[in-house]
Amino acid sequence: MNRTPDLTTAVWRKSSYSDGGGTNCVEVSDDYADLIPVRDSKVPEGKVLVFGATSWASFLSEVKGKLW
Repeated sequence: MNRTPDLTTAVWRKSSYSDGGGTNCVEVSDDYADLIPVRDSKVPEGKVLVFGATSWASFLSEVKGKLW
């Protein structure tokens, strides 16, 4: 059984925390209810990391806690 989601139609958005200079660009897709695909915008045909929505929310909470 293939558990890899089909990401060919994913719409990607750049993280608001990317520097805009083309060097630190993370993109995510919001097209999947329970999965959060993440990729490097400099290599869009490269590997994609896929996180569960709960894990992603926990990660963001921890990161935001460190920034503020």
